[in-house]
Amino acid sequence: MTWTGHIHGYGPWVGPPNSYHREGDRRPPHPDPPAPPSSDEDKVAIRILQRYREVVAEFPTSNLPPMMSGHWLLRRNQTSVERTWTDPAAALDWATKHFLDNPPMEREDGRRAYASLDTKRAYALDVLPVGVDVSWVYYNRSGNIASLNLVCCPNRHHPDLTCPLA
Repeated sequence: MTWTGHIHGYGPWVGPPNSYHREGDRRPPHPDPPAPPSSDEDKVAIRILQRYREVVAEFPTSNLPPMMSGHWLLRRNQTSVERTWTDPAAALDWATKHFLDNPPMEREDGRRAYASLDTKRAYALDVLPVGVDVSWVYYNRSGNIASLNLVCCPNRHHPDLTCPLA
């Protein structure tokens, strides 16, 4: 498998689990808007249209991690040249720094709660060069969720999304 492109870094996002678990806030708007309500009394259709408009307005600027890593590419305002690399090792160094700044929780019984950093790094160095995104999402020591994402561009799973820096 071959891939040619670059890697964008997103995050770190650190926040409460209840925010992260609101999946509706982490999905981009559907490309086909809902039909307008047939009357002012169609309360369900009105609520659906209102929610659609909220998502259209909020998703592109939200810092909440999207459900699919490739959807970060829709958030042009959160993409920067400083967090864009052609070298997977450089991208991984950025993610590792932020991972170490926000270490994962430790289990009370002393057993490992997550794969080791060495395992995470080895996997990332294996898959980034072939265009596979890497997402590290975990509970940190304060009980919040931390999310770091390395997103390949062009994206294998979202080939129609253009580079946010273009």
